[in-house]
Amino acid sequence: MMFDMLASGGGGPSSGLSAMIKDVLNASSVPEIFVPIMTVLTIVFLVTYRSWTKPKVAAGLGLLFVAFYLWSATDPNFLKIIVKPDNVPITIMLVATALVTWVAFRQAAINDARLERGEPLIESGADDKVLVWPDLVYTELICLVLCSVALVVWAILLKAPLEPPANPTNIPNPSKAPWYFLGLQELLVYFDPWIAGVLLPTFIVIGLLALPYLDKNPLGNGYYTFKQRKFVIWMYMFGWVVLWIVLIVLGTFLRGPNWNIFGPYEAWDPHRPAALLNINVSDVFWVVLPEKTGLWKPGLPTDDIGPIPAYLIREAPGLALLGGYFFVLPVVLASTIFRKIYRDIGFIRYVIFWTIMSWMFIVPVKMVLRWLFNLKYFVSITEWFLNI
Repeated sequence: MMFDMLASGGGGPSSGLSAMIKDVLNASSVPEIFVPIMTVLTIVFLVTYRSWTKPKVAAGLGLLFVAFYLWSATDPNFLKIIVKPDNVPITIMLVATALVTWVAFRQAAINDARLERGEPLIESGADDKVLVWPDLVYTELICLVLCSVALVVWAILLKAPLEPPANPTNIPNPSKAPWYFLGLQELLVYFDPWIAGVLLPTFIVIGLLALPYLDKNPLGNGYYTFKQRKFVIWMYMFGWVVLWIVLIVLGTFLRGPNWNIFGPYEAWDPHRPAALLNINVSDVFWVVLPEKTGLWKPGLPTDDIGPIPAYLIREAPGLALLGGYFFVLPVVLASTIFRKIYRDIGFIRYVIFWTIMSWMFIVPVKMVLRWLFNLKYFVSITEWFLNI
């Protein structure tokens, strides 16, 4: 009844509060606000993992999420988004992500507390033997039946999101990839296809494979812990939650026609004006900076200087920035912030570690620069189809 009052606009002060909350959430849905908020929440959850993993606290947070979701579903625009067959897996993914994260960090919180008290771990003395027959077969049979029932019910209740054959004269707006690729499609806003669709996914896979090789910490093997493997878990959670889950949610719920950002309670208006044009580092250095300071004549270089082609001169500022980021910064960090890591893993492992880390962190760096300065590319060598 309360949800009906909020949705219908009745109830006097309640409807005003409902509208105010929706306005705030719509305004907070732009990437430059939404992604930092999710990053801060991830940090808070990692720092306070011993508090929110307590069953009563976790149950309260879960009920709060369900209540918020039900309240949001009273809005026709929000409901239209979440009931799309393509988008239903996102809700399932959010619930599953929260559940498995809670299970892992709950056991880590218990183990860390036991280690501090000098007590045995949860896994100590556990008999991990499982007989194939009948234990494993029965378990797999039950899972098979439950999954089959779930798929049948899903297929009956939701129509398959099949569309007519491709027609170049009738292109969907927005044209979206399957939900599990929407994180990559969101990266296309900030990177060229060869980076967003090939290079970054490759480094994601290589990075996950390389974690056991790079992290030589012998603690935390075979049991859940956070305190003893903080650095690796921090990096993994940032890459998984912020740079993957959050981007999928952003691309699913908030990207509308013309790939513009819409709040969760806003109607998708295909006539909304497109975003402003972006600029490159070369534009800033050769055009914007001299126009504001008068240090030299504004204009992109168009003439070669001896054997140096004009495009290398034009992109020299961006190449210098990337060179400093990829080659100078790791040397500085190895002698300062990452001194202990460098000492523990050695030169070869540190080179691999920084190669993966640098491409991981260039994503938020590029996103922030786009939000603050409308920066499109550090380097744009169209002659080589090389844009970074």
